[in-house]
Parts: sequence; C-alpha cells; structure tokens
Amino acid sequence: MDKPDNLLALADRCEATAKPDRALDADIYEALGFTVRRKPRHLLNRRTPAGGIYQQGALWKALGSVSANIDVAVGLLKQKAPGWSWSVQCVVGEDAAAFQALVAECSGNGTVGALALCAAMLRAFAGTDTGRERGNPALQQD
Repeated sequence: MDKPDNLLALADRCEATAKPDRALDADIYEALGFTVRRKPRHLLNRRTPAGGIYQQGALWKALGSVSANIDVAVGLLKQKAPGWSWSVQCVVGEDAAAFQALVAECSGNGTVGALALCAAMLRAFAGTDTGRERGNPALQQD
C-alpha cells in the first residue's frame, strides 16, 4: 500500500475531478497495492481491456472502473478491508447533486458516488496508525 501522503493526494484527486477517469482507476489500484499494467495509448486493440489489467495472485484481470462504478468501488473496499463500515449518500444542492461517503470514520465527497467512496476509502487507508488501533486487518504492516 502506498504512503499516507500519496493516498491523501489521490483522495484529493478523486474529490477534484468532475468525472470518472481510467488513469485515476489505475492509480487507485496501484495505491492499494496491486500491480497494474496500463493500456498503452498507441494500442487500439479491442482485446486489451480499457484502462489496463491488474495482478491478483497469479491471475491478471481487467482493471475495474472504480471511479465510475459504485459496485466496483464497494467490491474493492470489501476485498481490502472486509470489516470496515461504509456509507454513501446523495446531497442535492441548488445547482447540482453531490455525493458524500464515510468509510471507517473518514469522509469523502465527489460528483459521483464511486468517486466519493474512493476518496473516503483512500483517506481511511492513509490513517494507518488509527486503523491499527481499531484493529483493522487491512492496515496491518506486512
């Protein structure tokens, strides 16, 4: 897992972006400790998944659209921190709707629910000392 400063910077990127981004997806997977191979820009082959692939054990899988799809973001959170509580809510303002998420007492905001959940998740992973005190197995040092 990346250093806390990098995780926090990535959480800020999730909150600052107006829409999901495949490069952001790859950065999130890398920050959470996965080996990622990005799709080269010069390859337009349909066989290579959009965004690239990541390694899980001995297998390579298509990179999930974690910044766009709430199901992918929740799945990644459950995989990395199965015991953590989380929530996402929509807050409707005068001009537009926004989302707020809470993961293990860390909050995040975003234009899309998945981005808000990613921001909160990355902030929770950045708080490694707090996580160890709470007994979160995902934050234990290897």
